[in-house]
Amino acid sequence: MPGLTDLHEILGSLRPTLRPERFVVVTSPEPLGVVEQARIMEEEGATLVLRQDDADAAGLEYEGVFGWITLQIHTSLNSVGVTAVVAQALARVGLSCNVLAGFYHDHLLVPIEDVDAAVEVLGGLV
Repeated sequence: MPGLTDLHEILGSLRPTLRPERFVVVTSPEPLGVVEQARIMEEEGATLVLRQDDADAAGLEYEGVFGWITLQIHTSLNSVGVTAVVAQALARVGLSCNVLAGFYHDHLLVPIEDVDAAVEVLGGLV
């Protein structure tokens, strides 16, 4: 089934859900030997999203701790405006987010102390 492209339909059906773990972002020019939740390859090295517990066990340094919110709606990779609307709604109330786009869903990394507020904001989008 193809993903949704109609912005109004997407926003009315986001269903933001929070993954129960805490996450961190690290970078490394080489494999770290830990389970990665996401990997983005850049010229300078790999950006990795890890569970905080895994990063701590490996002795890795990180700058912040994040909650992972998944927008439970299958959006098309060609949909227009979802990221902009979500980021703008969060920015309007002073919340930052980092967006990861998967094949089926969009995912947001939000500072752990702001997760509840972010879920509330996202649940109110229509």
